[in-house]
Amino acid sequence: MTRTQRLAKRLFDLVLAVLLTPLVAVLFLFTLITVMIFEKRPYFYAAERMKTPTQSFRLLKFRTMEVAQSDSGVSGAHKQQRITRMGRIMRKTRADELPQFWNIYRGDISFVGPRPPLREYVERFPELYSEVLKTPPGVTGLASLCFNRHEGWILGQCATATEVDAAYARRCVPAKAKLDLIYQKHMSICFDLVLIWRTFKSVFG
Repeated sequence: MTRTQRLAKRLFDLVLAVLLTPLVAVLFLFTLITVMIFEKRPYFYAAERMKTPTQSFRLLKFRTMEVAQSDSGVSGAHKQQRITRMGRIMRKTRADELPQFWNIYRGDISFVGPRPPLREYVERFPELYSEVLKTPPGVTGLASLCFNRHEGWILGQCATATEVDAAYARRCVPAKAKLDLIYQKHMSICFDLVLIWRTFKSVFG
């Protein structure tokens, strides 16, 4: 990704963020008030994610699971019982990701790009993620649209954290990386707009 492409993508993110701020603010407040009525504190969840192979940040979300003393790794069937009633609704509508608007303003992520990975997988597959993370991570992307449901099905068959980790590393990481690199090759503002529109349709359609 060239410096010019990176600057153009950042400018696109900022302009679109400013345009969407009134709508996102209304949805954010509605979701926050609803969560405050039906759920206990904490209302937010900050998870470490990687935006480059060596640089991490805190990805913000509305909390969708019961708090656990130790929680790591990707979510599989072994975590399903911890998802709250509001959490299921927020995950289905992706309302839990509304706080990530702040991450976009900060420059941690873009609207479109590979989903920001966990540190453990970046360290386990350094050569792969050194290529994938040449593109800024995003809220949505080609891999999110094309593979998310299948990933959920794969991990939903796993009963333990060990099984989830093995399935994710063996079946999900390579498949998502392939799609992320396809996006990287064809990345443009027009392509980003298409993927944002498809995300909108998948959520509300």
